[in-house]
Amino acid sequence: MRSRYHILEPDRPHFITSTIVGWLPVFTTPACCEILIGSLAYCREHKALRIYGWVIMDNHFHAVVGTPALSATIADLKKFTARALLEQIERERRTWLLDLLKAGRAAHKTRSLHQLWQEGFHPQAIQDDAMMRQKLEYLHNNPVRRGWVASSEHWRYSSAQEWLPGGTPLSRCNSWL
Repeated sequence: MRSRYHILEPDRPHFITSTIVGWLPVFTTPACCEILIGSLAYCREHKALRIYGWVIMDNHFHAVVGTPALSATIADLKKFTARALLEQIERERRTWLLDLLKAGRAAHKTRSLHQLWQEGFHPQAIQDDAMMRQKLEYLHNNPVRRGWVASSEHWRYSSAQEWLPGGTPLSRCNSWL
């Protein structure tokens, strides 16, 4: 995966964004969202990915995550989810979307007919508690800013409800630094 962004502080959590090529609306069905959620959970359980917060929007996802092998872990996640999502989109008979994903394929991508993810994931190292709070607030409020829900914890495809008092976090750590 090519990227102009580099991870210079691998021991810190990072705010990441991964976007669908052409900003196409892939995550509009529960099945597609569940593929990404399942892959994040797999990476947490088998690749030591620490997940502090996440949100899935229709054409991208944000997360605050950490692991020393972040680039490799996200590359694996995107590779697996691309295959699974393309199969799901085909099952859903969204041929218009497959056609656009085919047209959006970069010329150097020769192993597939389609390209699902834009290259890179824009990692930003979390420097302190204030930045962690700002990034979590930003990602959790994304569906609110879009007008999809009135309150962030109402968005089904996010960790916002896990951060409420008494919430059960996917993998929140008490001390992240």
